[in-house]
Amino acid sequence: MGGMELGPAAGEDGLAPLLVRPVRADEGVLWDRLMAAHHYLGMRRLVGESLRYVAEQGGQWLALLGWGSAAFKCASRDRWIGWTPEQQWRRLRYVANNLRFLVLPDARRPNLASQVLGANLRRLSRDWQAVFGHPILLVETFVDPRFAGVCYRAAGWQELGLTQGYGRNGGRYYFHGQPKRVWVRLLHRRGREWLGAAFDAPSLSPGGPLILDLNCLIEAHGGLVALLEGLPDPRKRRGIRHRQAAVLAVAICACLAGARSFVAIGEWAAALPQEALQRLGCRCHPRRRCYVPPSEPTLRRALQAVDSAQVDRELGAWLHRLAPGSAVAVDGKSLRGAVGEDGRAVHLLSALVHKEGVVIGQHLVDPKHYEIPAFQPLLEPLELAGKVVTADALHTQREHARFLVEEKHADYLFTVKGNQSGLLADLAALDQDAFSPSGHRDR
Repeated sequence: MGGMELGPAAGEDGLAPLLVRPVRADEGVLWDRLMAAHHYLGMRRLVGESLRYVAEQGGQWLALLGWGSAAFKCASRDRWIGWTPEQQWRRLRYVANNLRFLVLPDARRPNLASQVLGANLRRLSRDWQAVFGHPILLVETFVDPRFAGVCYRAAGWQELGLTQGYGRNGGRYYFHGQPKRVWVRLLHRRGREWLGAAFDAPSLSPGGPLILDLNCLIEAHGGLVALLEGLPDPRKRRGIRHRQAAVLAVAICACLAGARSFVAIGEWAAALPQEALQRLGCRCHPRRRCYVPPSEPTLRRALQAVDSAQVDRELGAWLHRLAPGSAVAVDGKSLRGAVGEDGRAVHLLSALVHKEGVVIGQHLVDPKHYEIPAFQPLLEPLELAGKVVTADALHTQREHARFLVEEKHADYLFTVKGNQSGLLADLAALDQDAFSPSGHRDR
């Protein structure tokens, strides 16, 4: 990893450029020794994932910075983010703590601290991604009240309040009676939104599964279990031990966690802790006095018996409420490894929320008529007023446009290609500067 230059170029005031960079392996002992000698807290091992930085000018070290894992709990920070305990547990790694910041005694000059800190923040997330495989969205630090924290304020940090005067050591909390001032700064403009969002942002785990935390699944917007309670149960009443809503909730959560077979769903359910089983509405065994998950045969029978189309509609509408977005994409895909009764690949037309990539509706496409007749049935049950619907050139149809504008009160953005040569020629003949928004450079 290279360094970041800061300050005037060499020659402007006789000073060499200021460079902020990670310390090299052979510099770690010197960094620790200087920090132990000059920082008022001394030097202890940096906690968790950590990086050390040095600011130097003309080969001379001016300042040292140490970053580590975020505090496990911080009431003012957690309230400011607005995340649930489950979200905090999973996303705390996207927060880094400025554990040490030292300007060396012989290097002190006006504005140096805020300049070094600002330069370090501009590269911190990129360096963290390179070393630990994930970015940093938010940084925090705890400042002793006897210090004003001027350099943090000058570097764009925000003060949230005081800690409660507790520390954590060996997994236990103890009261030390020395509250600290909490400062935070976002490294991404949407960092606060992503940390407290119902869904994990795709940018944080590219190519990985979309995750919805259990608290949101069960409780938000009426909750998943409450939604599933309203579905008709086709099973015969005799011998039923597990409520259908609980069985479906377990199966949906297992699929979101990556299970792709009945066996995998059963194994995931069997590994659930008691608290999760209780919150998912699972049966409490009368003699053993504990919550028991549905077995793999029970899951299989319930999933095969339920009206899957109705479950899909209800679940899609619920997900749309959780992740409403302002734009919906319509796209068709053939399912890999799935074939219908005629031996052809199963093809689905899906509606997805642009920002989260959440599927909020899908419709099985008749292979004889392909996607166009499925467009309106797919979007009919969705609330699209005021939204933008995007689709590829196949769906650039007058009836689709009329349906969206007149019936759904939505806007549309369709692609035009050579399959509609007349329309393509008409668009090409338009005076772009006078008509198209793309012609207005100030927008």
